[in-house]
Amino acid sequence: QVQLVESGGGLVQAGDSLRLSCVASGRTFSTYVMGWFRQAPGKEREFVAAISAIRASWSGAITYYVDSVKGRFTISRDNAKNTVYLQMNSVKPEDTAVYYCAAAMAPTRIKFEGEYDYWSQGTQVTVSS
Repeated sequence: QVQLVESGGGLVQAGDSLRLSCVASGRTFSTYVMGWFRQAPGKEREFVAAISAIRASWSGAITYYVDSVKGRFTISRDNAKNTVYLQMNSVKPEDTAVYYCAAAMAPTRIKFEGEYDYWSQGTQVTVSS
């Protein structure tokens, strides 16, 4: 059983920066694909970003982003701390949503929420104009 504890949400103004953090329990964090999703009021949950597992010390993680956040958001991970981050820069009012982090053990479609096995409780991000 894996628990994901998320923090860092809040109220910010358009153009500001915000960093979300998600800490996972367990010894196998480094083997998970980690993702960020968000859900705005009245909207379906959507994929935001994901980062691959690091299989060897000489290989790097691969990142994925939805088009609407490319160039503004950055996903990263620190396996020593069992933590995944979402750095959100130049935020826009349309970024307002509940943000969730998620862990996938063996995904084949990393942008599909059904591929993820564990989810955080969610944190609210509100961007005012």
